[in-house]
Amino acid sequence: MNSRRTNQKSRIKPPKKSNAADSQFNDNWERLAQAIREIHKKNASILSFEELYRNAYNMVLHKNGDKLYEGVKRVITQHLEEVAVAQIVPNFPLSGASSSSQTNPVNGVGGANFLKVLKNVWEDHITCMLMIRDILMYMDRVYAKSANVPPVYDLGLELFRDTIVRSQKYPIQIHLLDVLLQQILLERENEIIDRSSVKASMDMLLELVDASTRETVYSIDFEGRFLETSAEYYRVEGQMLVGECDAPEYMKKVEKRLIEEEQRVRHYLSQSTEQKIRSIVEEELISKHLKTVIDMENSGLIPMLRNEKMDDLARMYKLFGRVSQGHEEMKSAISNYIRELGKAINETVSSGSNNNISTTSTDGGGGDKSQTGTSVAIRWVQEVLDLKDKFDKVQSLALSNDKSFQTAFNEAFEYFINKNPKSPEFISLFIDDNLKKGLKGKTEEEVDSVLDKTITLFRFISEKDVFERYYKQHLAKRLLLGRSVSDDAERGMIGKLKIECGYQFTSKLEGMFNDMRISTDTMSDFKEYLDKSVLERPKLDLNVTVLTSTFWPMNMPASPRCNFPAEITRACEAFQRFYLGRHSGRRLTWQSNMGTADIRANFNSKKHEINVSTYQMVILLMFNDVPPGKDLSYETIKGESDIPEVDLKRNLQSLACAKYKILLKEPKGREINAGDKFYFNEDFTAPYQRIKIQTVASKVETEGERKDTREKVEEARKHQTEAAIVRIMKDRKTMEHNLLISETTRQLQPRFTPNPAMIKKRIEALIEREYLERAPGDRRVYNYLA
Repeated sequence: MNSRRTNQKSRIKPPKKSNAADSQFNDNWERLAQAIREIHKKNASILSFEELYRNAYNMVLHKNGDKLYEGVKRVITQHLEEVAVAQIVPNFPLSGASSSSQTNPVNGVGGANFLKVLKNVWEDHITCMLMIRDILMYMDRVYAKSANVPPVYDLGLELFRDTIVRSQKYPIQIHLLDVLLQQILLERENEIIDRSSVKASMDMLLELVDASTRETVYSIDFEGRFLETSAEYYRVEGQMLVGECDAPEYMKKVEKRLIEEEQRVRHYLSQSTEQKIRSIVEEELISKHLKTVIDMENSGLIPMLRNEKMDDLARMYKLFGRVSQGHEEMKSAISNYIRELGKAINETVSSGSNNNISTTSTDGGGGDKSQTGTSVAIRWVQEVLDLKDKFDKVQSLALSNDKSFQTAFNEAFEYFINKNPKSPEFISLFIDDNLKKGLKGKTEEEVDSVLDKTITLFRFISEKDVFERYYKQHLAKRLLLGRSVSDDAERGMIGKLKIECGYQFTSKLEGMFNDMRISTDTMSDFKEYLDKSVLERPKLDLNVTVLTSTFWPMNMPASPRCNFPAEITRACEAFQRFYLGRHSGRRLTWQSNMGTADIRANFNSKKHEINVSTYQMVILLMFNDVPPGKDLSYETIKGESDIPEVDLKRNLQSLACAKYKILLKEPKGREINAGDKFYFNEDFTAPYQRIKIQTVASKVETEGERKDTREKVEEARKHQTEAAIVRIMKDRKTMEHNLLISETTRQLQPRFTPNPAMIKKRIEALIEREYLERAPGDRRVYNYLA
């Protein structure tokens, strides 16, 4: 027999699945599919979840997870399609006109029913999916994870999204968005809606996620349209409200809208929408109408300030602070308003003063409140203080003490205060008036409070050195004439100025106080000296104040002209012997233009004690040697007294032409001229036993004093500027011209704002005196010469 050997290789094939296995899967799946249908029918109570779980477990265990997963997907999809046809589509809201609708109007009642149906469908679906998930837990854990497919619960959400919310067969999505937007519109129009149904729909959209972007259906489908329609709604409303409402009412409505939108987010919208909808309301109702609301006639920002409507101002501050330019617009408007008010104050005072400003207290004691100049200065400062108090109140009660607003207010005050060239003088006069004795109705504490406020104004003035000059003059008069409220008040004011101006300024003021204290001790010693002296004691009481010339700011002539009566001359000589005997190497110069005297005068009706200046005393004592009814001519008085003519005319005018006419003049008239004759007024009467003769301050003298003060300030500025330049160059050694100008200006600004041309002149002067030199090859660079 011939046998043939085959070369074919044997192949091992997998066994074919038996029909029994397929039959078993189909049986198990039918039971599971039926169970899912029963769950959808709300008959879960008749099912055995343990048995169903075991069936699903076996299917996955026998490698049928894919069939099971796809089968579950088909059953759920079929159910959702049936629900869409049976429950949702029949409840589509009917389109219809609505007086309050603005976008895709739908019937409000039908829309609410539609949301309720959708809410029930969604809640039923979620409940069913939780049960199905429990049955298919093993499939989720084993098959879904390995096959990289969504767990069954997430699958259910995706199917609901695609079959219901974004159905390709039915316009469910369109109706849903229209109804939600319509419900929000109705609520904005003060209609009552079912918030729970709206919230359920929003929660549903938030839970459903887009497959491609992984963003929520809420943010993709709903939020954009919501924000778009909201912007249009508030755009129309903003235009309507600005035409119908005044500013306070408009702001209340805006505030109400912002609160409503915040509540809307809290009740049913996503938290992520809050900032977006708030920005829309702020943009459409605030940003776009900032200027309109601020400038509203009779109700805008300025009328609110004028009428001190603090609640409305606070509301505007709060609302406008929500947008980028809100506070800037407010600050600009208020700042301009302050400048206008300040300009009005300056113009009123300027027209009232008629340029007749008293720069110093009068020789006869100062403080004459009838003087035009002083009263003008006091009125100006008081009006500025009242304005400052008003805006401090606004700042505190309406603007939450916002520092940026305070800075803007300060800049406005600084602007108009420095527009008044006399502001340093006015502020000094105001302080002078408050520190003088006899202020009715004010305690020291009240005076101190006023001075604190005045220091605030002092900070605003740029020419602080001018103020210092006037303040020293006024303080000197108060001290010499004994017109201060108290030493404590004066020293307290010096302490305030020391903080603002530094020790250099207050050192001279403290020197003036020291002179007053030493003079008091000196007069006590002088009286003891007279008691022990073998010489004849003077018949009058002499009180001398010894002034150190470098401390006191007023002009002190080296040898002021005035012929004292013999008795006064003897008293002065007695003091001079006493003082020079104790202090060798010193020289005394009697300042007759700065003294006062108390004299007794006998008139026909009664006696009076009269307080007069030293010059007035000399003039009156000359009439002791004149028989009753006889006169003294102007030339005689001038020749015998040797008083300077300007001072003589002022003092004669004070005695013969002012309130108290101690002398009579021929011819009658206000002006003193050569050839005038003067008589002692025997019939003079006055209601008071003690009277004070105020010295008339002439316009010519006042302008001269102001000019003299300005010249001294300018001279002092030259030295201060040169000192600053030398300090800077000593530190830097070499510096370019513009940088030196800038740095010098910066250092001097706390006292005054220097003119660049003046700085340049001082640089040239320092070069001439070989403190500086120009760098070789570059004339705009300076070198310091040690």
